[in-house]
Amino acid sequence: MNLFGLLKRVSFKHLIKGVALGLKNPLFIFPTIKATKDCIRVSTANYGKQHHKNGPANAFRHAFWNYLIAKRCLMWSKNKETVVAWAKKVTDWHEASFPNKNIAKCMDLHNNEVGRFIFKLNDHKSEDEVIELLKQMVMKSNKIDDISVLSEHKNQMVHIL
Repeated sequence: MNLFGLLKRVSFKHLIKGVALGLKNPLFIFPTIKATKDCIRVSTANYGKQHHKNGPANAFRHAFWNYLIAKRCLMWSKNKETVVAWAKKVTDWHEASFPNKNIAKCMDLHNNEVGRFIFKLNDHKSEDEVIELLKQMVMKSNKIDDISVLSEHKNQMVHIL
């Protein structure tokens, strides 16, 4: 999907919020866009189109996306907490801007948090090493059918399909 097609799906309110978010941290815009594209490429290479569904591959994509945004932005700010906060803001904005069923949204937010957790512990590792780590975590991901159980799976990936 091209950028124009993507932007047509976002409400004006969320578009303004996204622009404001970018203006607060302009140095993070391009690394975030590159991280997003690379995340999609890696997810597709490893899981095909399955990462667009709500299964384990989607859990990988969300966790890797958050890790990758933080990792790529770390080159512009040496403060890990700053880049983790940025990754959270961007991915939370995404979830608000592209609404989903509540359980899918909660699953995505949970897996986003897992990715940021993995970054905090593994910011010194290569992206390839983290991809392998996340793939191992995906094999152990937990299927959920209710958001009330998410707290039982802290720092673990979850999926609903």
